[in-house]
Amino acid sequence: MKFIKVLRITVLLILIFFARIAISFSDKSTAEKVFPTEERMPISLRLTNNLSAYESMQGLDHQIEQFMKKWNIVGASVAVVKDERLIYSKGFGYADQEQELHVEPKHLFRIASVSKLITAVSVMKLVEEGKVSLEDTVFGENGILNDERFLNIKDQNVYDITVRNLLNHTAGWTNKKGDPMFQNLKIAEEMKAELPLNIEVITEYVLKNRTLDYKPGKKSVYSNFGYALLGLIIEEVSQESYETYVTDHILNPLGIYDMHLGKSLVKDRYENEVHYYGLKGEREVLSSLGTGEKVPKYYGGNSIETLGAAGGWVASPTELMKLVVAIDNFEMREDILSSESLQEMTKSSKWIRPFGWTGTDKNGFWWRTGTLSGTSVLLKREQTGLSWIFIMNTTPKYGARFPVQINKTMIRGLATIDNWPTYDLFDYYEPKSLHHNYLANKN
Repeated sequence: MKFIKVLRITVLLILIFFARIAISFSDKSTAEKVFPTEERMPISLRLTNNLSAYESMQGLDHQIEQFMKKWNIVGASVAVVKDERLIYSKGFGYADQEQELHVEPKHLFRIASVSKLITAVSVMKLVEEGKVSLEDTVFGENGILNDERFLNIKDQNVYDITVRNLLNHTAGWTNKKGDPMFQNLKIAEEMKAELPLNIEVITEYVLKNRTLDYKPGKKSVYSNFGYALLGLIIEEVSQESYETYVTDHILNPLGIYDMHLGKSLVKDRYENEVHYYGLKGEREVLSSLGTGEKVPKYYGGNSIETLGAAGGWVASPTELMKLVVAIDNFEMREDILSSESLQEMTKSSKWIRPFGWTGTDKNGFWWRTGTLSGTSVLLKREQTGLSWIFIMNTTPKYGARFPVQINKTMIRGLATIDNWPTYDLFDYYEPKSLHHNYLANKN
């Protein structure tokens, strides 16, 4: 009896311990928290930098460290997968320079337009479920988004836009009159709407005031707005919020539990989210949240909440790589989409972009870039079975062109590796953890 009583007390203490951990990686809002169990513990929380301190990877470490020094990058995180095994997950520099907090695999970063890959995967999942077709039209009385708010359409060509057009950036919108996803103050004034703007208001504004610059399907011109619309489509056909659908139907089934839609302000960061930094001497801008004050672009100048499906996610590189191995069309791990869907997503030509990815080529290279003030990301998949991601928490000097510099560094670093680690960090569990001991006692 005494043993059972002690065991019960021990179990209670363990539950309290892990409840606290749950809060550390879950939303600070009143939404339901993810409780960490054997099945729902984020892989990123189980890893530390020292687990990737391989002698064979020191050349890569050196290249990354030199790169960060050259470009004044405060903090970065890198994950590498070989043959669908996570062989490397390591942070560099500072997650918070002022607090001298070093980057570890657990830290979350804004992933900017890599969010579009998550959105495209979610749409293709709905296609496979038969809830939407790539050829379904988006607007008009017979379109998916046929709410009365979206029927005041200036350009009749808008009625021809399909889900496919949004996915491959061929809907007809360009940024000649500015990217509406970054015109919050202007649109709020014209629409007499409250800030921060939601995508519904931006959609009403665009449909009412803008014409297409080319007919749908003719060519690809990159559109943040088009991917924000895909978020609305996911909500309409699934009858769930965009984040809920992605979390419940894409991320959690893959064992991904620490990816979330991000927030604009420093006070709203997740507990394990990095601090963001700008370029030296970078000018402040008017807050996109309507406060009237001037703020850094990376903390209120850009509205992360508004970007949503086009660029609003935060994630650790480790958990992003769990998604990549589920959509890489390799055979070692089961994919979340069919091979046919993955082939559809990665089709591209000189004039037409792939779904979700920035680009693909005939040699089996797929890549996704993402850039916002305070972050730059490059994700790459190779036909050789090698995939990797580099994320940083500092505004890049060359904006959207900076991933070219990341790519050069990673190619040089990976070329120094003669012996690839055989360990799979995806399967790592700390043997002496309270969680492990608790499960052992249970069994």
